[in-house]
Amino acid sequence: MALHRSVCLLNSALLLLLLLLAEGTGGARALRLNRWDQKIWMPTDKVEAEEDGEERGTRWAVLVAGSYGYGNYRHQADVCHAYQLLKRGGLKDENIVVFMYDDIATHDFNPRPGVIINHPQGDDVYAGVPKDYTGEDVTAQNLFAVLLGDKSLLKGGSGKVVESKPNDRIFLYYSDHGGQGVLGMPNMPFLYAKDFIDVLKMKHASGSYKEMVLYVEACESGSIFEGLMPDDLNIYVTTASGPDEESWGTYCPGMEPAPPPEYITCLGDLFSVAWLEDSETHNLKKQTIEDQYQRVKVRTSNHNTYSVGSHVMVYGNESIKTELLYLYQGFDPATDKLPQNKFDLDIRMDVINQRDADLLFLWQRYKRSKADSEKKEILKQLTQTMQHRVHLDQSIELIGMLLLGPENGPPLLNAVRPRGLPVVDDWECLKSMVVVFETRCGSLTQYGMKHMRAFANICNNGISLTAMEEACRSACSSHTILDQWSPTIRGYSA
Repeated sequence: MALHRSVCLLNSALLLLLLLLAEGTGGARALRLNRWDQKIWMPTDKVEAEEDGEERGTRWAVLVAGSYGYGNYRHQADVCHAYQLLKRGGLKDENIVVFMYDDIATHDFNPRPGVIINHPQGDDVYAGVPKDYTGEDVTAQNLFAVLLGDKSLLKGGSGKVVESKPNDRIFLYYSDHGGQGVLGMPNMPFLYAKDFIDVLKMKHASGSYKEMVLYVEACESGSIFEGLMPDDLNIYVTTASGPDEESWGTYCPGMEPAPPPEYITCLGDLFSVAWLEDSETHNLKKQTIEDQYQRVKVRTSNHNTYSVGSHVMVYGNESIKTELLYLYQGFDPATDKLPQNKFDLDIRMDVINQRDADLLFLWQRYKRSKADSEKKEILKQLTQTMQHRVHLDQSIELIGMLLLGPENGPPLLNAVRPRGLPVVDDWECLKSMVVVFETRCGSLTQYGMKHMRAFANICNNGISLTAMEEACRSACSSHTILDQWSPTIRGYSA
């Protein structure tokens, strides 16, 4: 069986693939949301007293966009939108910590310099967003330090951390690419599930918060918590997808609803815009976390069409779901008189697999470019991107056969563990396997995160690091790693 196709055949199939991607997935009518008055009301850092008279404390928020590049516009747009929602809800900047690479608003491709939108008819969500951790300071290490409130662990950034007290509540929202057991970061390494859960356990052990709510948007985001997240940390988690599901980009060119015609990239992500637009169209003093979960679950499934949607998952302490949303997201006085169900968001959305959104972006650039020299350069980028994808897929397949045999290799690498078990037992083994692979075969990239389960299963099957290194050497010995795929330049994913 041939494992390597010619570049000629690859190029001939490339444009057809991209044309199909550009058409989007599913059908939908345009969604038009009325936007609330953008007035910033006087915030309060204290939540009103409990019904029994107990003071609730301070609301904190940590917002994380884990990607960079204009093709990933939507992640920073999601996070900026979340900031505006929380700000209108009364949270102070001193209690909101923002991680974003900050290369979108002023990017040459941005048709509205200095402006970021998260909806086709949306207002600017970039103005006023704190620049706490940007560029090379957006790292897993800094995120952990911020959550722990430990400034000594920080490297760069504003120095702002979550200095929460025992009666405070924390809201964490993350948007980016993911893989089994990992979340992306614009600066390597990835955020690994075991490390993240360990930080949450340390935060709980410090007694420095009352309750915490996490919303996580990424492919396979359920795998970050599956089999790892205890239910006794006073933390409630909602993820955009199950442990073995993709998440979806939306508001993309060629789709419905479509972004303004001058945009060549997706504006948002399905789960993220679902919860953000839900919060904007409800009085959060009358809505529980469970109310939002039920509505977001339906919209993120694309109304039960799971082939173009995903299963929103819940982990941790589910008793928190009965609490009112405003305890975490604040309360916008402009929503005070809203009926409980004023807005109908029961509309299917056109979407694209998050891992293919970069191809759609490159295709839009190619289609709209005028100069032949520019078209040639963009086509070169497209071809190299597709070639690296094919290389990653075929290398993993060959490594599996070399390690486990031609019959057992594919099914064992793709095996999904039963519910309640983490993707891997030995997380240090997983990281080591990733490093060995990237050394011999090149960077995984945001697309290659889909193969994390294969590395996990190599560890779960007791394969030694020596055997893995030999298999990687054999599989990739004839492959030349280009600079843009070199881990010595991009950084290792583990």
